[in-house]
Amino acid sequence: MASKTEKLDWRTQKMQKRKRKAEQVENYLESKKLLEADDCNTIKKSPKLKSIAIAIAGSIVDNVQTEELATYLAGQIARAAAIYKIDEIIVFDDTCSTGINSKAGYESQTWENCVWLAKVLQFLECPQYLRKHLFPLSRDFKFAGLLNPLDTPHHLRRDSISLYREGVVVEEVHQHLNQSYANIGLTDNVRLDKCLEPGIRVTVKLNPGNTGSVVTPREPKETLGLYWGYEVRLARSFSAIFSECPHKKGYNLTIGTSDKGKPLTETTFSRKKRRRALIAIGGLQGLEFALSNDENLKSEDVSLVFDHYVNVCPSQGSRTIRSEEALLISLALITQKLDESNISTADDGVEENE
Repeated sequence: MASKTEKLDWRTQKMQKRKRKAEQVENYLESKKLLEADDCNTIKKSPKLKSIAIAIAGSIVDNVQTEELATYLAGQIARAAAIYKIDEIIVFDDTCSTGINSKAGYESQTWENCVWLAKVLQFLECPQYLRKHLFPLSRDFKFAGLLNPLDTPHHLRRDSISLYREGVVVEEVHQHLNQSYANIGLTDNVRLDKCLEPGIRVTVKLNPGNTGSVVTPREPKETLGLYWGYEVRLARSFSAIFSECPHKKGYNLTIGTSDKGKPLTETTFSRKKRRRALIAIGGLQGLEFALSNDENLKSEDVSLVFDHYVNVCPSQGSRTIRSEEALLISLALITQKLDESNISTADDGVEENE
């Protein structure tokens, strides 16, 4: 046995390092088994599927003075979405400055700001250990590292115990089984149950033996009720918010916000078994401005576009409420009202299919 003062050769050091890694993985999987058993005992059935999407005008970036302030604005939106468990963020161009809906007098700067905002929101939603693999160095993220972390359940640390982890597929492939490996933020990569193209982000359910199954990003929420981040979607126009909805039957509850709307306290939301709600926030000139620029929508009254058109702060002291402020106020009040209205679902009929 080597003395404490004697320097170990590189082979011995390598073997000890491998042993430590194997012990770490074994301890992690053992803890995961205990967590899985506890979850099976406490969760009898998956929660009812429901989702909330927010649509926010990308023109809110147009008047921001510096890149630092613009990035901080994006951080406020991402934090609000994480706090209130938003499933989808739609950044829409309320000027319709691109495509067939473009009008003379508007430049494409607003659309460029929409794209930039969507990139930063995606960057913030991504777990920190994956960002260097999925987001190349870019000026777009120059100040993003200074923002407050979302600290959501899928932003796991190396020693965090979870049945699910986000990962990225690496170049390594098992030669005999033809299965890919993924970096999931642990000491070692995990072997997946299928072969995938390197560089793809995946949601992995961990299995014994340092292996994992690729599952949909919705599974952690469906099985354990965990909030697993948001998706980001770009809409080139106001109407594209609805026409490009990822749900087969669209949103079954749409809510527009404006100081011209009906007070929220006087509004009643219908009960839904599988609620797919949308909350829209306008830019500096409101949702009325977005409607006036969209030739695909024939209505001249923006309140007719939504199921409910509400004013969440009818007694405001300031002349204006900034969009990022309106977002926080709206989510705080509307989500509470939605939960209250969804306590009983007995009269909602047969559950819809996605």
